[in-house]
Amino acid sequence: LDPINASTSGTICLCDPIPISHYSYQYLFNLFLSPQQQSMLPNFRLIFTLLGLISVIRSSFSFIIHNTSISTTTSTSTSTTSRSMSSSTFSACELSSHPSALPGDPSLNLVTNIDLGDKKLDFMKACSKAIQEATGKPESYIAVTVSDNASVIFGGSDDPTALGNLYSIGAISMESNGAIHNSISDLLEPYGVDASRMYINFFDMERANVGWNRKTFAG
Repeated sequence: LDPINASTSGTICLCDPIPISHYSYQYLFNLFLSPQQQSMLPNFRLIFTLLGLISVIRSSFSFIIHNTSISTTTSTSTSTTSRSMSSSTFSACELSSHPSALPGDPSLNLVTNIDLGDKKLDFMKACSKAIQEATGKPESYIAVTVSDNASVIFGGSDDPTALGNLYSIGAISMESNGAIHNSISDLLEPYGVDASRMYINFFDMERANVGWNRKTFAG
């Protein structure tokens, strides 16, 4: 600080580069030059003041550039993360991953002699949801096909009935199989199909025996 020109509080505002430069260089002039010598060098005082101002502006500019760079990097990172998390039937990550790392099907084939009418699509979606809940598999991998108004008999009778096959890579167990049969029985009950008149066969598939995306789930 300039012992001659500093304020009584001893505080100098860092936001004001010209007074700081002026005080600093004025102190050097007073320290090394006599008043007579100082009067002979007025231009040097101006030059030193301008150099101080340029230094402060340069530092401020560097700070702005640095912050802009950080902001741009953060924005790019956030955008990339958002794209990677966007939902679709199969994400780019899933499509590019090795098939052996993916969960695979299940798929349900159901045949019944009842007429589902315009409720067929809703019925199929409900079956898909029931399979997802019972197996824990992502619904994006679950496939369902239903053939209604088919020629099917059970116990020698053509009373309302249904036959199904469910295939899955894993997630085949007594608990999950029973849960699926129970859920589909509930869905068919309003159409007159008794739970005792429906078989669903469950097949635990090897990855090499399930094809998907131009290859198998084994690779």
